[in-house]
Amino acid sequence: LLFGSWWAWKMFKAGVKTFRPKKKFEEGTLRYNLHKKATASLDTSVNLQDAVKLPPDEDNNEWYAVHVVDFFNRINLIYGTVSDFCTPESCPKMSGGNQYEYMWQDGGKYKKPTLVSAPVYIDLLMDWVEAHINDEAVFPPSVDTPFPKTFPQIVKQIFRRLFRVFVHVYYHHFSKMAQIGAEAHVNTCYQHFYFFVKEFDLIPDKELEPLKDLTKTLCAPPE
Repeated sequence: LLFGSWWAWKMFKAGVKTFRPKKKFEEGTLRYNLHKKATASLDTSVNLQDAVKLPPDEDNNEWYAVHVVDFFNRINLIYGTVSDFCTPESCPKMSGGNQYEYMWQDGGKYKKPTLVSAPVYIDLLMDWVEAHINDEAVFPPSVDTPFPKTFPQIVKQIFRRLFRVFVHVYYHHFSKMAQIGAEAHVNTCYQHFYFFVKEFDLIPDKELEPLKDLTKTLCAPPE
């Protein structure tokens, strides 16, 4: 079984809920075919650094779009493993230990950076990402409609914010994932995410610092 399918089945058997419904690509579309390319080889025998590279003759924005949806789905699943244990009482702020803290701002209801609990932050974040994915002016459903010129910047902001879910989960909830035997699969998802954002320079190195020690362990080149 592919990584995502195997893990989803394991989580289902363990009684773990998915944080929110999975986003899917319409079969037969370019994005569906790119998604198949991106996921077909995600097993333990594949070099993830090679897997993230843009396929020949493919469009960068289409590759970005496929991976935004893919990581949105997979990070939802990761958070679903711990969401029952991530409460306003246990996690009163969106943080990674005592050193890293994130405030929410979206230009709408939250016009200024606002401190909210981790579950509220992640819920707002996933709503925000989902709204972008569903916005046809941002993620055009047809290859005949061009992506907006701002699309690469939107993608960078999405990946910067999705990274913060990894930070919170690794710092505060990793023991729960270990209890259900999911740690290896979460680590693989993080490796894939990290290699993708590095390949396309989507997150500044400074913002990756909260997981720098983990990254050295998981993503170091083979000797």
